[in-house]
Amino acid sequence: MKVVLLAGGFGSRISEESQFRPKPMIEIGNMPILWHIMKEYSYYGHNEFIICAGYKQHFIKEWFADYFIHNSDITFDYTNGKSEMTVHETHMEPWKVTVVDTGLNTMTGGRIKRIQKYVENEPFLMTYGDGVCDVDINKLIEFHKEHGKLATLTAVLQDQSKGVLDIGGDNAVKSFREKKISDGAPINAGYMVLQPEVFDLIEGDSTVFEKEPLETLANNGELMSYMHRGFWQCMDNIREKEMLEKLLAGNKAPWKKWN
Repeated sequence: MKVVLLAGGFGSRISEESQFRPKPMIEIGNMPILWHIMKEYSYYGHNEFIICAGYKQHFIKEWFADYFIHNSDITFDYTNGKSEMTVHETHMEPWKVTVVDTGLNTMTGGRIKRIQKYVENEPFLMTYGDGVCDVDINKLIEFHKEHGKLATLTAVLQDQSKGVLDIGGDNAVKSFREKKISDGAPINAGYMVLQPEVFDLIEGDSTVFEKEPLETLANNGELMSYMHRGFWQCMDNIREKEMLEKLLAGNKAPWKKWN
């Protein structure tokens, strides 16, 4: 399956970094988080990517244009008065990457609609370019095929940030305990499997995919959730970036299954 990655937003909540580059190109462990996400999919054998770019989209294109050179042993020969390049050895993933300028102010649904011609009439994988996860992609796909609906999203439990109170009718606190992850509500973590029919639910650039399209799918009984109880973390701010960096530096990054 082709993998669609949403990478066009402004990333305003992490503006310390995103003022210089698109949010998905912010590095953890000296590589963009977008690269980490692609490595996740590649680990499960999915190597064809369509990147929905927008804000500073040239940065993404230039990074991939240089990626081959940066991961190869090359001789540059100028001795004959001309430039000759010989590639001796390359250390590249078997990726096919299409970077599409989906517009500066386009909403998430509009970005997906704009890459329809590259997906064509086949099911595809889709996720956001700012979160890593250790979900088993192939089990997710198997679940999607078994239920036969139009869309599957990966759901994770969001950790509560406050203590939990049991309050009686007289406003007295009957009990107090620290938060547990089970107290949280399931949220959409991305990592979706979508049938091509979902394109018909997107009107244009102003469509927010998480609103009308997903709400319509849910109301029609065509949206299923794959509950993931493992690791998932988005990178919305510097604190979360530093947390991911720390996991990676300590060799404790759950999403890093490749060597």
